[in-house]
Amino acid sequence: MKKRTILVFLLLIIGKYKTIAQENTSPTPISKTKNKSRNKGKFYFYWGWNVSQYSKSDIHFSGDNYNFTVHDARAKDKVTKPIGYDKYLNPSNLTIPQTNARLGYYFHDNWNASIGLDHMKYVVTQLQTAKVSGEINLAPENKGVPYFNGTYDNTDTVLLKEFVAFEHTDGLNYINLEVAHVDYLGELIGLNPDKIQVSITEGIGAGVLFPKTNAIVLGKERHDAFHLSGYGISAKGGLNITFFNRFFIQAELKGGFINLPDIRTTSDSSDKAKQHFFFLQQNITLGGIFKIF
Repeated sequence: MKKRTILVFLLLIIGKYKTIAQENTSPTPISKTKNKSRNKGKFYFYWGWNVSQYSKSDIHFSGDNYNFTVHDARAKDKVTKPIGYDKYLNPSNLTIPQTNARLGYYFHDNWNASIGLDHMKYVVTQLQTAKVSGEINLAPENKGVPYFNGTYDNTDTVLLKEFVAFEHTDGLNYINLEVAHVDYLGELIGLNPDKIQVSITEGIGAGVLFPKTNAIVLGKERHDAFHLSGYGISAKGGLNITFFNRFFIQAELKGGFINLPDIRTTSDSSDKAKQHFFFLQQNITLGGIFKIF
């Protein structure tokens, strides 16, 4: 009996050490949370700059004794030059260039919602020849230039300042809400997110347009004030590089549709314009990510 008890005891010890040896020599299981970016509950902010392109647009102008459309008007952005510290980084000049600003919140590690301002500039190209249709019959009390009176039937017309000069240069302000998804590429290649993380982001958004339109129509006095003029929808894709889980640089390609049915053009409130067009932005932004609570 005693020998049998000792044998059982020895077998138990051998079995125990065998189990420990197997545990020590087995590969260490990979933690599911290792190299995992945890952004839920964090806020982020960025500021940056854009260049933009626009599709051709039919611009309809109306007011007392005139109603006409400029068809397929070409427009471009207005990049502030020279590019340098004074115009792009000097705090007193931050709103002069074409800029982007955004504040967002991660409600999930891979999802965030944000509000932002895309400050673009839109300038109808002067001296272009465009087809014009409609009628202009200004009377002396209309305070315009009667030189352009007449009936236009898709008439080729050179866009001179005295006829039409049309800009959203302070600017084409797109105030929008976005929802974006983030894919962390760094997790696939083993980057430590506490040091550097690389990700791509895709988002959709919608919002309102609050431009400050600088227009001269038929020689009338310009209005040039902020006015809620319409709405926009957009989609974007971006590449983000985050350092030390705090600071990031993000490059974006963003496009969308803008509809402006109520544009103020002159000091006379009866003078209006409307248009719609597509836009494309290329953005470079600098920002930070942080947790408040």
